[in-house]
Amino acid sequence: MSRAMSEELLIKNGMIVTADKRGTVIPKGYVRVNGTRIAEVSEGEPKFTADTVIDASGCVIIPGLITAHTHLYGILLRGASLDIKPPTDFAQVLQRVWWPVDEALTVEDAYASALSAGADMLRNGSTLFADTYSGPNSIEGSLQEIARGTKEIGIRGILAFEMTERNDPQEAERGFQEGINFIESCRKEDLVSAMVSLHASFTVGDEIVTKAVEKARELDVPITVHTSEGLVDLYHNLEATGERTVERLDRLGVLGPKTVLAHCVHINEHEIDLIAKRRASVAHNPMSNMLNAVGVAPVLSMLAKGITVGLGNDGWIYDPFENMRCALTIHRLASGNPSAIGPEEIFRMATIEGAHCYGLGNELGSLEKRKLADIVILDGSRVPTPLTPESVVGHLINTFGGRDVRDVIVNGRVVVKGRHLTKTSDAHVSEVSRKSAEGLWSRLNRG
Repeated sequence: MSRAMSEELLIKNGMIVTADKRGTVIPKGYVRVNGTRIAEVSEGEPKFTADTVIDASGCVIIPGLITAHTHLYGILLRGASLDIKPPTDFAQVLQRVWWPVDEALTVEDAYASALSAGADMLRNGSTLFADTYSGPNSIEGSLQEIARGTKEIGIRGILAFEMTERNDPQEAERGFQEGINFIESCRKEDLVSAMVSLHASFTVGDEIVTKAVEKARELDVPITVHTSEGLVDLYHNLEATGERTVERLDRLGVLGPKTVLAHCVHINEHEIDLIAKRRASVAHNPMSNMLNAVGVAPVLSMLAKGITVGLGNDGWIYDPFENMRCALTIHRLASGNPSAIGPEEIFRMATIEGAHCYGLGNELGSLEKRKLADIVILDGSRVPTPLTPESVVGHLINTFGGRDVRDVIVNGRVVVKGRHLTKTSDAHVSEVSRKSAEGLWSRLNRG
């Protein structure tokens, strides 16, 4: 019997927020983990011990938070001073910032960013991310390097290379092949899996879209695409085909139960109906949408139509608690209704709904027997008002932050203990990340 299957972990004396269908909160209880899976979630004092025992007295135990959309390499631009003309709309943000960054990235940067951004998310309570990488000059081998960084720190990742024809069709074909090779290589991995990714409707032609859709279905993996994040996407499609973005994607067969549409800011009610009809999901990135001034996604209308909505960070702020707070406030502001959406809905978006986006709702997203053991323990000592079963979800959105993440378990293994990584050192992550960012910044400013 393998070590992972034989060892037991016991987390006791904590308040447990299960995120199950009933929203069960256990005031004081324990979670027993056998190998990689949860064996028991129960109230009271355990009558047994385990190989590893974690005392969660004064703490809140929650499922690992799920980042439904990210770009790991975004962390390497943190704090950068770029010699560019300030952009005044989203198209210019892409042209002046992100596309030059994409072209300057190396395979070594792909590894460094996975290590750094993965560590940042892990230390802030995110145990699974869905990442798309876009480096036209660092295609071959990039996903293997991202996987290496991901596994080195012990976080889960769903990875893809972002196909685009913005430079030439060969670039998309190479990205397609990199993605397919990676999908085949990681079938038996515990922490890393794969999906198919298209950059956006306005940078890919019908042929590569159809090819990507067919391959994703053949390999039974999710497919993701940036969808009407900025008006440039919508206007391009209207001018080229007379169709709105989601209409075109639907015509090309993109929409389906294994489809995750990122952003969906500039979509109308008809497009929302199409997404709901095809049972596609949406990865909502509220903080990034604000940063890029693209607008507010009509998430309230999506939820009203029963669309599954997860929360992403789009490669900007990797603390999921900040993203949850932003999701709460942005939709109240946009609707003019301070009761438009509540903490419970937001918490579900960051947990079980994020899992459902990628067809993982039976495996992750809640603390229930037989699910994979991805667990976060939050230090409740700084909470200023009573921490009760009735108040705890409100505190998760309004009070807790990444700074309160004490311990993190992924796949039954402790990967953050006392706020520090256990599989590698925090110093090593910083050293690799800073060296990579220094080189990237230099290349960008030389260009």
